[in-house]
Amino acid sequence: MKLRTFAKLAAAALVTCAFGAAHAADPVKIGFLVKQAEEPWFQDEWRFAEQAAKDKGFTLIKIGIPNGEKMIAAIDNLAAQKAQGFVICAPDVKLGKAVERAAKRNNMKVISVDDRLLDGAGKPLASVPHMGISGYDIGKQVGAGLVAEIKARGWNPAEVGVLRVAYDQLPTAKERTMGAVDALKAAGVPAANVIDATQAKTDTESAFNAANIAYTKQPRFKKWVAVALNDESVMGAVRAAEGRGMRADAMIGIGIGGSKTAQNEFAKPQPTGFFGTVMISPKRHGYETAANLYDWIATNKVPAAETLTAGMLMTRANADKVRAEMGQ
Repeated sequence: MKLRTFAKLAAAALVTCAFGAAHAADPVKIGFLVKQAEEPWFQDEWRFAEQAAKDKGFTLIKIGIPNGEKMIAAIDNLAAQKAQGFVICAPDVKLGKAVERAAKRNNMKVISVDDRLLDGAGKPLASVPHMGISGYDIGKQVGAGLVAEIKARGWNPAEVGVLRVAYDQLPTAKERTMGAVDALKAAGVPAANVIDATQAKTDTESAFNAANIAYTKQPRFKKWVAVALNDESVMGAVRAAEGRGMRADAMIGIGIGGSKTAQNEFAKPQPTGFFGTVMISPKRHGYETAANLYDWIATNKVPAAETLTAGMLMTRANADKVRAEMGQ
């Protein structure tokens, strides 16, 4: 009897060990969820995340999540595919607790990228590791670049209109544009010259529509600078200016991102009103977040609670040098 009992226990132990080994050997699958999959910035993030998947040996599942309903469905879809975690740039940062609950419900790890998730009180969700930028500091870089070019062109700051393409429901968007505005005001641009143009989305078309209205209402300014949360929105402001007959010598737009949108503009034969961009690294935001999540899943190495990346001003004149320095 004792021998039979021992044999049964030994067999059970072997089954348990075999199951554990199989579980440990399960292939790692990671989701990468972004709010606007069509934007060049997110396409770049995905491209670098795919490189991390190739280097680390995991499967990457890319999903666009333009709204909260599709976000939750995407997380459940990842669970059905047996993914162990996901990187997310949510369509609304106020959905932070919903993201956290969905991850816990499906036993998945989560890292946020670009836009910091908020809790129910509107504060950063400290329980979710994050990689992003200091929006205000990046904005100040934009402002400094604009101030330098205003001086280089010999413009009178008191006569310059500042188009702030605004998307203030997103905290980092407001921080970026206000950082730029504060730098311009410190350089002598009157506060009354700052014109808000509220965009419905964070893309070029929405910025174009918002900017067009603002230009129509403010015909007194013959020289403009444009700031926004990203390259695409500044591009919309520049295109609207062109549509109203403003040439490149009357417009200075500096975006944020350093995406293909900016790089394609610099490649045009003639300069446009899109003067520059503060390049941040989609490689770090795409590759590192995916790689960090893999390490967290595979080796239980918990990522830093917050990682803020820096930017460099890139213009037509120094684009190749900046891209090389940023590892692009």
